[in-house]
Amino acid sequence: MSINTPSQGVTVDLRSLDQLKGASARDARGQVREVARQLEGLFMQELMKSMRATTMASGMLDNGGTELGTSMLDTQLSQQMTGLPGGLSDMIARQLERQLQGVVTPSGSTASAEAVRPPSGKTRVGTSASPRPSSPEAFIQQHQAAAKAAESATGIPAEHILGQAALESGWGKRDIRMPDGSSSHNLFGIKATSSWKGKVAEVTTTEYIGGVARKVTAKFRAYDSFEEAFKDHARLLTTSPRYSETAAKADTPADFAKGLQKGGYATDPAYADKLTRVIHTALRVQRDMA
Repeated sequence: MSINTPSQGVTVDLRSLDQLKGASARDARGQVREVARQLEGLFMQELMKSMRATTMASGMLDNGGTELGTSMLDTQLSQQMTGLPGGLSDMIARQLERQLQGVVTPSGSTASAEAVRPPSGKTRVGTSASPRPSSPEAFIQQHQAAAKAAESATGIPAEHILGQAALESGWGKRDIRMPDGSSSHNLFGIKATSSWKGKVAEVTTTEYIGGVARKVTAKFRAYDSFEEAFKDHARLLTTSPRYSETAAKADTPADFAKGLQKGGYATDPAYADKLTRVIHTALRVQRDMA
């Protein structure tokens, strides 16, 4: 359904907004930019409407045809002003993304970098919500020092490491739990294979093997602190041949994310894109906190 007022150049496409609303319920993050663009477009059309209303008609040459032409020109101008870099839609998108951080967690699949078979995407079932950081800001404040120490050990920017920890743990809200309910402190979803000699948390997961979802019981590494998790993750990326190239070529978020996916950290084909987005979110949050 569209509401058109040609004489004032305003077109409000309610049907497209309803479609966006339904799509955002399925993929909220993926629709943020489009929702922001639509909202900016509506604002620009209303702005043109207000400007035109304050302009006096020129006289006897004004008629239905000139009004229609003016309306079409106003609509074209509003479209041209919509979606510009650094514009209103960017501001709206940032605000929407901040709001979504509290209710939507990434669905990126994770895997051990030392799994015997090729790692597969998984959703951990045997986990419970962590009472720790409830926002990206709190998550970054809590783990920034450990990420900086990992940067010194690996050469990988702390923001990239923080971003991966945020993706894997849902900004600290998804926690792999020990049998007694305590935290395993495993922020990176690293499995405990036969080479692991430390503590283990065993949970039920859904893994995708050859594109087929299977429920399995998997063992994950457990640590005494989050700092230990960051140190173990740093060792993994610098000592495993699968990730040596990742550590050496991690100048940008995209390079880091693609290197992890290429090394087999996850089988989710969208893992690199998801990780890149979360890293950029972490960077924006840090800038806002500064």
